[in-house]
Amino acid sequence: MPTLSEADSRVLVADAGVPVSAFVTVTSTEEPIDIDFPVVAKLCGDAIAHKSERGLVRLGISSPDELQAAVTELLAAATPEDGDVSVLVSTMIEGRRELIAGVTIDPQFGTTIMLGFGGILAEAVADVTFRLAPITAVDAGEMIDELASQKLLGEFRGEPAVDRDQLISLMVGLSELAAGRDDIASIDLNPLIIADGKPIAVDALVEISTTKTSAATINTEKGA
Repeated sequence: MPTLSEADSRVLVADAGVPVSAFVTVTSTEEPIDIDFPVVAKLCGDAIAHKSERGLVRLGISSPDELQAAVTELLAAATPEDGDVSVLVSTMIEGRRELIAGVTIDPQFGTTIMLGFGGILAEAVADVTFRLAPITAVDAGEMIDELASQKLLGEFRGEPAVDRDQLISLMVGLSELAAGRDDIASIDLNPLIIADGKPIAVDALVEISTTKTSAATINTEKGA
């Protein structure tokens, strides 16, 4: 099933109210990049869904020279099967907690909204909850309350509690996005890093079920 590039996926979910880390895309080392360091760089394209498995991610880039080298390496790593590619450069977000959120289509029940703990905790705690879409703010609040690891939502190792209102708004935004477009097969926000209490998507992947809506119809000038 086709996917949107990470850049297009980020723009789509950001327009729906999901906070995403600041980013730009470039297609050569000659293009100026106006973004605060440190950054992460990733090869980006509609045919590239699993970047880490192919070594297409560079983390902790702290200078323009390092970034130029990373862009050169990543563009050189593209294959003909990848089609048109760019390099997505995004600010690095730091936080000790990670959530995951998304949209899936259950063959029996239809569209569902998912929320859970991500990162290194994901497999260990298997702490996720689902609701049939569409969901309201009340539904989103109940989903948050259903997570078993409630202590991780409060003040944690010197960090403030997770901003409940922002998390609710994010989840309702996902629900409204899924309800408004019949071509979305899934949305994966993994991870949502909690930074200063705020959930911020540092990766996004939208899978589409038809070719009616192409990535070219989405405004991808700049990330939020």
